[in-house]
Amino acid sequence: MSILISHDETARCSPLLRPPIRIQTSLLARRERTLLDWLCEHMPSAITPDRLTWIGVFGAFIVFAGYVGSRYSPAYLWLASLGYFINWFGDSLDGSLARYRGIERPRYGYFLDHSADAIAILLIMIGLGLSGYVRMDAALFALLGYFMLCIYVFLCNHVTGRFQLTFLSLGPTELRVGLLALNALMYFGFSAKFSFGGQDLSSFDLILIGDGLISIFLAVANMAKVLKELKQEDPAVPGHLEMSLNSSVVSDLFKTGFSGAEPLKASTGTLRPR
Repeated sequence: MSILISHDETARCSPLLRPPIRIQTSLLARRERTLLDWLCEHMPSAITPDRLTWIGVFGAFIVFAGYVGSRYSPAYLWLASLGYFINWFGDSLDGSLARYRGIERPRYGYFLDHSADAIAILLIMIGLGLSGYVRMDAALFALLGYFMLCIYVFLCNHVTGRFQLTFLSLGPTELRVGLLALNALMYFGFSAKFSFGGQDLSSFDLILIGDGLISIFLAVANMAKVLKELKQEDPAVPGHLEMSLNSSVVSDLFKTGFSGAEPLKASTGTLRPR
């Protein structure tokens, strides 16, 4: 027998229907928000959120090209740095512009935005590995750590409604600033060589390996924290979803033939609006 459940009752028992809460407490968040708000006010109507998303991906392609070119001349690192600014412009502004204009498409925007982010960071890290300044395995290890954090963020968003953008007061913008600083160090040749287990590593390799280790640690630690919270909030119940209904309620349902009940349209998860 299928029991139809009201929206109010489901909202009380399912965290998937809670509105998403964006957690953004990074060092540059306030200044960045002020700048993004100003840009939204002055953005030409021909510039749409979708176009900004692809501008961000185009910026990542420029970063990739700059790093590949740096194998032949350090001057190409400036091209990679320009790509980071273009990537920031598109990636940081697309969702803000959609909200400013009141044209959010939560599911479409969520999927497009984070798909574009995955492509962008993949291009950037592979480009770093091809630059000649960083070992490919070190760059891919940093990419692994980033994707581990992403997995945590998406899982947490799905089950709690919290979309965490910041770790250790650092977010995507601070990450770009750090990569710009890394570009400057590579251009001016501030590097040292180390040998571990017969493997030659540069200081840039160690920076990326350290970043990957920190990211993995943060992902696992936060996963354990959320699991502990959910274990307390979500006790084990036989079956997928059971409700205790007294005999009078069941009797009323059969008398009316469920005619007065509204089918439940449950959300499949909380999404961060664009």
